Formats: sequence, C-alpha cells, structure tokens
Amino acid sequence: MALLVLGVLGVLAWVLLGSRLLVVRTVEVTGTDLVPRDRIVATAGIRLGLPMVRLGTGSVEARLERMREVESVTVERRWPATVRIAVRERVPVVAVERAGRFYRLDRHGVTVADGASRPPGLPVLSVASPGPTDAATLAALRVTGELPRELAARLVKVEAPTPETVTLRLSDGLTVVWGSPGRAAEKARLIEALRGSAAGRGARTVDVSSPDVVTTR
Repeated sequence: MALLVLGVLGVLAWVLLGSRLLVVRTVEVTGTDLVPRDRIVATAGIRLGLPMVRLGTGSVEARLERMREVESVTVERRWPATVRIAVRERVPVVAVERAGRFYRLDRHGVTVADGASRPPGLPVLSVASPGPTDAATLAALRVTGELPRELAARLVKVEAPTPETVTLRLSDGLTVVWGSPGRAAEKARLIEALRGSAAGRGARTVDVSSPDVVTTR
C-alpha cells in the first residue's frame, strides 16, 4: 500500500511539475482600456510552458500594480492551461496642465496618463502641488467625486488654493465657491434654487461654502 501511495504521489508530481499537460498555454487579459494588452502581458512576465503550479500569482500581481495605469489586479489559474489577468484600471477624473502637457489624475491624485492635448470631458484641476499626498488636490478630488451628475456635467475647472477653498467653474460662466468637501447634496440644491430665483439668475458667483449663509455677487 505504501508503494502504491508513493507511486500515485509520484505521478501527481510529474503531472503538475514535469509533464506538458498542465502548463501555461494561454494568458487572458480583461478590464484594459488605457493599457494595451501586449504591455500587460509583457509586464506580467508569465512564460508560456511554465507549469501552472509554479506560477507565482502574487508576484505577477505585484509587478502589474506598479504600472501607473493599474489600480488593482487579480491573477488566477484557469486549469488546465490558462492564466487569467483581471485588471482594474485607474479612471481619470481631472486633468492638470504643466509645461504644455495635460496630466490625467484619478480620484486618488495619481497620474494615470499624459498628453499634449486637453482630454475631452475632463475638468481642469488647478492646485499648487498636484499629487496623491497634496491636501488641496485630495480635497478638490473629493468635491468633484461628490457632485451630483447634472452639476458635474457642467464642471469645466476646479481650483483649490487650500483644502477649505475649493472653487468650481461651470460651463455657463457661473463660479461656485464650494469650500471644503461635504454637504454636497445640500450645496447643490442651494445652487439650483438660487439659479431659479430672480436674485440668483444675475449672479456670476455663488458662495455655498457655508450652506447656512449663502451669498451671491
């Protein structure tokens, strides 16, 4: 019986590690838009013909998550011969202009991509030191993420000299002094109510930084 068990274990070890039956033959990639599939595969570094059991999924994930466009990734074996890479890309939400180039930032302030032309559909962010550790950047991104859809659709620029003085520029020319993040639904309702009033229709600037005391000018 012991010899039989050893024999079975030997066969299993050979199938998993030494045979050509359970080796990587296909690498599937899903969830990519910003990053070409070929670049994902190259960065993953998965060798075709590698025994599936020897694939270190954690190390592959770590390599891919160092790519600036990638927020998270899951690598899994699909027996008998396929490795599936599911990518969650960072989503650009604002653009920052620096030295004639536009840098697209995600909700965490991480640069996702850059180019010479302004990305269509993204508001421009104006802060002194854009980046994932800058408090003003993070405050502005939190504000843009909290905006109701109809207000976000009119946003063309967001400025944040400080985290407490976030200001929105809308496509119709209205400037909204938003202030700190928070109370987004209440502030948005006040803006729409003012725009519908006789006093608010002529205003070029609405200050809702303190929703209890709204001012216009």
